[in-house]
Amino acid sequence: MTTDVRPAHDVAAETVPVAPSERPENPRWARPAFLGMLLVIAAAYFWNLSASGYANSFYSAAAQAGSESWKAFFFGSSDAANAITVDKPPAALWPMGLSVRLFGLNSWAILAPQVLMAVATAGVLYGAVRRRFGAVAGLIAMVVLATTPVAALMFRFNNPDALLALLMTVTVHCVLRAMEHGRTKWLVWAGVAVGLAFLTKTLQAFLVLPPLAVLYAVFAPVRVRKRFGQLALSAVAMIVAGGWWVAIVELWPASSRPYIGGSQNNSFLELTFGYNGLGRINGDETGSVGGGGGGMGGGTGQWGETGLTRMFNSEIGSQISWLIPAALILFVAGVILTWKARRTDLERAAFLAWGGCLLMTGLVFSFMAGIFHQYYTVALAPYLAAVIGMGAVALWERRTRVAWSVTLGAAVVASAVWAYVLLGRTSDYLPWLRWAVLIGGLAAGLGLALAGRLNRRLALGAAGLGLVASLAAPTAYTVSTLNTGHTGSIVTAGPSGASMMGGPGGGGGKGGFPGGGMPGQKGQKGNTGQGGQTGQGGNMPQPPTGGGNAKGGFPGGGMPGQNQKAGSKAGSRPGGKAGAGGGMGGLLNGAQVSSKAKKLLQQDAGDYTWVAATVGSQNQASYQLATGEPVMAIGGFNGTDPSPTLAQFKQYVEDGKIHYFIGTGSSKIAKWVAANFTKVTVGSSTFYDLTQPK
Repeated sequence: MTTDVRPAHDVAAETVPVAPSERPENPRWARPAFLGMLLVIAAAYFWNLSASGYANSFYSAAAQAGSESWKAFFFGSSDAANAITVDKPPAALWPMGLSVRLFGLNSWAILAPQVLMAVATAGVLYGAVRRRFGAVAGLIAMVVLATTPVAALMFRFNNPDALLALLMTVTVHCVLRAMEHGRTKWLVWAGVAVGLAFLTKTLQAFLVLPPLAVLYAVFAPVRVRKRFGQLALSAVAMIVAGGWWVAIVELWPASSRPYIGGSQNNSFLELTFGYNGLGRINGDETGSVGGGGGGMGGGTGQWGETGLTRMFNSEIGSQISWLIPAALILFVAGVILTWKARRTDLERAAFLAWGGCLLMTGLVFSFMAGIFHQYYTVALAPYLAAVIGMGAVALWERRTRVAWSVTLGAAVVASAVWAYVLLGRTSDYLPWLRWAVLIGGLAAGLGLALAGRLNRRLALGAAGLGLVASLAAPTAYTVSTLNTGHTGSIVTAGPSGASMMGGPGGGGGKGGFPGGGMPGQKGQKGNTGQGGQTGQGGNMPQPPTGGGNAKGGFPGGGMPGQNQKAGSKAGSRPGGKAGAGGGMGGLLNGAQVSSKAKKLLQQDAGDYTWVAATVGSQNQASYQLATGEPVMAIGGFNGTDPSPTLAQFKQYVEDGKIHYFIGTGSSKIAKWVAANFTKVTVGSSTFYDLTQPK
């Protein structure tokens, strides 16, 4: 890695910079170390994998449906009979669906593809960082990624975020490869990766476009006209890669495809720009279980505090923020030390690419007023890891200059101090660790600040101590994450109580949900705790109907922070509009299906298109996964989608396509069913036999 500062020169006289495929000084141990690290990550992430069961049953049921029906596979349907899709495009479901088709329906078949995505992400990250900063930087980046608690959570969970993180890492890598020689093919591949990421989680894929597009437009080693032509071709590739599926879905007759879950008018475009798009930014999400608040000025919203400190608060800090202070220091240092380099300098381009994506994504997450969950922050993990790896090595190689050695020491001290603060939020968790990290970090920071004056052995000792002090706390939280099963829709990493989610305002405290659980939940068995009562068909306590408070009350009986309007839409109050089949439990964590209920549903299952229908996708998923038979999710995930209408449901019943309706409620469908069909009680669950009118 060159350390000289090259003078700027006339653009017309530029030549293509030399960018070898690998640094000449890469040692022999680099490749074995890289492969060994991949094996360690794979072994750690595969270990105890089945503890999470089906993880998020919402997506597991869709994978099961896709394994039985290619039509369901293509559309991302919740059931093999294609009543309704999940509220995302289907790219993340395709690997799971293929895995289940090959290996059968089980926890490993569902979750193993996510672990393989972790290995792939680490490999791509290493390759991208190593090309400009060497093997040590690449290995540091891999370690940081693997020991980020939210990464250990989501690369072992079946939400779309794992695939999204992989594709975003590939995108940055391809752009940096294009920056080396100005080759169009790499920019086109970057566009393809973004297009596939769009088919994974819609508009979140576009968060990296502004920093990467500006980077290439300003610093690429080709003439200005060619740069913009290449960017245009990349945009075309992105549209083709992400738009082919959208075009087919929009042109396909609605009468012969599943309803687009999450939309209010059966349109994927409406879903993209509404519920999954701008609604996430401004909080105006029609059909959501709750909007946001705070706006761009910051404040308190329905999904937690917004503002510059959001990534560091009690809900999110322990998931991702351990090394953010160090990353910001190293990013600024990297930009400064390459500031006067030639326009096409690749080290500066790398800092701007990874750091720009980190800042852009982090700022959007910090101020978005709509639905926001802690696990979204896994998108930051690859960018954070790259900046740490690059910055640490770049400053280490310049440690003979006091300014850079002090900056490197300051980054380690910042990590140690912030880890001390974060560990203090769970004071009963390894209480000795916070002091060990603080003392070790302070000592390492001092040693690194003086590294230029120490002999090599002492300097290396300080560097090693700094690495250990910086990674010890997040590694401990990662180990706790690997040791714990995670199920449901809202999951968090770390030990119990590490990420507290309070009521409105999101401040945490006694109303928090440690480990992704909900009030009264005990692990995966779904037992209710104090003050909770199991909802119809669910394994979670019904929300109280009184006003919210700091100890866990939910205003209006809705979700944490849910307003009255959204609460009535989601039907999360007992007896609410969509409350047929689970209330709070059915919305977030599905239902407990007894052996008697399973036997009842499987009887004569082949005579029906759907063995049952129930409100909400989590309830539907529980019964479908238990029986292996299609179950209709009325209203989609939140129970708010207008699918099916009462008239459509009546027609399904008249045609003999649905055997049972599960649950009770005050919706039109639930009222009609209760008034006209025979009730069958199985354990604590209520079934209506739609073939037996009163």
